[in-house]
Amino acid sequence: MFIDGEWVESSDGKYQYVINPATEEPFAQFPLATEKDVDKAVRAAYRAFREWSKTSLEERRKLLRSAADNVEKRANEIARLLTREQGKPLKQAEDELRNAAYVLRFFAEEIFRVYGEIIPLPVKNYESRVIWQPIGVVAAITPWNYPVQLLSWKVGASLAAGCTIVAKPPSYTPISPIKFIECVAEAGFPKGAVNIVTGSGKTVGETLVTHPLVRKVSFTGSTDVGKRIMSLCASGLKRITLELGGHTPMIVFADCDLDKAVKGAVRRSYRNMGQICNAISRIYVERPIFNEFVERFVEETKKLKIGDPLQDPNADLGPMCNKETFDKVIEHLEDAVKKGAKILCGGKRPEGERFKKGYWFEPTVIVNVNHDMLIMQEETFGPVKPVMPFDTVEQAIDWANSTRYGLAAYVYTNNYKTINIMSTELEAGNIGINNVDVSTTEAPYPGWKESGLGCDLGREGLKHYLEIKHIKTFYG
Repeated sequence: MFIDGEWVESSDGKYQYVINPATEEPFAQFPLATEKDVDKAVRAAYRAFREWSKTSLEERRKLLRSAADNVEKRANEIARLLTREQGKPLKQAEDELRNAAYVLRFFAEEIFRVYGEIIPLPVKNYESRVIWQPIGVVAAITPWNYPVQLLSWKVGASLAAGCTIVAKPPSYTPISPIKFIECVAEAGFPKGAVNIVTGSGKTVGETLVTHPLVRKVSFTGSTDVGKRIMSLCASGLKRITLELGGHTPMIVFADCDLDKAVKGAVRRSYRNMGQICNAISRIYVERPIFNEFVERFVEETKKLKIGDPLQDPNADLGPMCNKETFDKVIEHLEDAVKKGAKILCGGKRPEGERFKKGYWFEPTVIVNVNHDMLIMQEETFGPVKPVMPFDTVEQAIDWANSTRYGLAAYVYTNNYKTINIMSTELEAGNIGINNVDVSTTEAPYPGWKESGLGCDLGREGLKHYLEIKHIKTFYG
């Protein structure tokens, strides 16, 4: 762990293994922090805040750029560790590292564009000035599906804003985040400005978010855990950003470019084995093109190649990350089939000796689905995709909005009126029109309903690491 400028073991010497999801075999171990370790990290960040918060913007930019350079130089090395602990194809892991470097560079520049203002007053000799100042110590808790990229969102914004940070990476995938923090630390940030502690959510996570010196918590993960964290933050009225679960609908209209719609459906359904908060969870297709869409969607899904990403560089899909998510996929699929769903492709572990161990599952398409099924109401977070026909715009909107989630939604249509209606009526923080890539570093990434609170990325995300202050001055 990295605490107060030093690489340290756990104070009680305990470790936990990291499992390769392709083989179910351990390949590394990481320290289990104690409450004492967490306290030491937070206090180091608190001491460092006084110095770091007063550094010039140019100094912050210089160090963040250097950190980004370090990440890029080691992208291939760290990507192999990321693939080994998470399971995604190596090319996607490399892209994740390079995206993380881009995020650091973005926030290094964006901090220069957070402006205060002078507010005109109706009385003589008074001036009201509004400025933004860093909050303080940030606790960042990140998930296992994009363990480096999502950490970069929080590290980049925190350090650019003048905050210090204590990060807790996921226990399934702690190695690549530790290496990312190593790249950041080697850029030359002040001692204690950036820290990382590893261990369980119960011990490390809860100790971190309830620590009285932590002033902001930024969490990405499940909705249920997000609610728990929000309740823990309530007693201290800590600032909080939550990016939580989703149940993303894709709505395909008959007037769309069907080639692009099918391509988008395959990409956002199965990338990273569907283990993405904005992955497509359910597909609604206008009835006149339903059969054709399904036929082509199944055809393209069957072309996807599954394999060990470190052994087969041409694999489109690796294993799922862990047994918990693997079991949930099977539960949702069995529930759907029991209630009348039909499997058109996939639906099982791939055949072959090399797939007998590991969390492997074929990309799956099902039809004859309804909203009584778990898969149509809860986040599956895996490679099983239900497809259902709809008849009217109103019906599509009602169904799309029918869950407690509101992170993202995708719409394929070439009708301007439909685009306008869907853009305004869908209850989600991110809408993709004729594309399935709604997460963009330069724009905010908010969640509606139970998919989040506040936002990451963009100028808006950066401001969540800053406090607003009003200064009223009399010049009489």
